[in-house]
Amino acid sequence: MTTKTLSDHLNWRYATKKMDPAKAVPQDKVDAIVEAIRMAPTSSGVQPFEVIVVTNPELRAQIATAAGGQTQITDGSHVLVFAAWDNYTAERIDEVLALNVDARGESPTLQGYYEGLKAAYLPRDADVNYAHAARQAYIALGVALVAAAEQEVDSTPMEGFSPDAVDAILGLRERGLRSVVLLPLGYREPAGDWLLPMAKVRKSRESLVSQLD
Repeated sequence: MTTKTLSDHLNWRYATKKMDPAKAVPQDKVDAIVEAIRMAPTSSGVQPFEVIVVTNPELRAQIATAAGGQTQITDGSHVLVFAAWDNYTAERIDEVLALNVDARGESPTLQGYYEGLKAAYLPRDADVNYAHAARQAYIALGVALVAAAEQEVDSTPMEGFSPDAVDAILGLRERGLRSVVLLPLGYREPAGDWLLPMAKVRKSRESLVSQLD
């Protein structure tokens, strides 16, 4: 049996346009994808976002409406909603510091590092901090896409939705969160997906990558 490489998995995945509503993603595969998200790198290890895993059909239908009726949300079995912090606060950064202390022990270096973060982040405008947090969520999204491919689970990253509507559906603003990107998970339905037969198109390495020696 030939072991698939990372490149094999990345060539297999695509932004699935039609998912099979009769096929649900097994929980162990969802757990593997979520764990990959949890382990994803973020700036200063702060992880300034949460992931809401939505399986409830009524909620997914409402989210689909907020996303212009994109059927992957309702035909897939899970939707991951990446929701970034609406702002950095002393309390949120102190919680991260406490996790570090629990894992690594008391350290003046750690204390000083996270005090420095507070000094840098807290005076900034909330929208600047939200944008920074959202970029961290996108790092985790990239890891999730790779993890889904490794699990041979189809996925479709979506920015085409109303964040205000999704925030209201899930009560995110009350929790200090703002939705950033959606990731439906499921299994492709080959007969109904116009994109599946098409070749994957990417820029050449030469046009994308510059090397300075």
